[in-house]
Amino acid sequence: MIYCSGMDSNLVVRALSALAHESRLAIFRLLVVAGPDGMAAGEIAQQLGLSPSSLSFHLKDLSHADLVKPRQEGRFIIYTANFDAMSGLIAFLTENCCAGATCAASNIVSCCGDKP
Repeated sequence: MIYCSGMDSNLVVRALSALAHESRLAIFRLLVVAGPDGMAAGEIAQQLGLSPSSLSFHLKDLSHADLVKPRQEGRFIIYTANFDAMSGLIAFLTENCCAGATCAASNIVSCCGDKP
């Protein structure tokens, strides 16, 4: 079986498992809103009311699923949503939507990473 966007089933399961937790889903959605600039770990924790140890645990799971990417900026670690992985996951989930006919799911417009 060929998977859309080159995603294998193990990666899809890891991504869906990571998102199947309320805190991790909230973190990922917050990072999607933040866009390519991302957010510092402390800011994520503050906005979501998570302890640093809890946030670290959840970010590790999201990173392992390739849904978030960390980068060092000075003394801060900035996390961003991995928009390529998100788009690949959506493409995988909707690959055979509507038996190949044009539908709303196949007309998803690229919305992320194109900020000026």
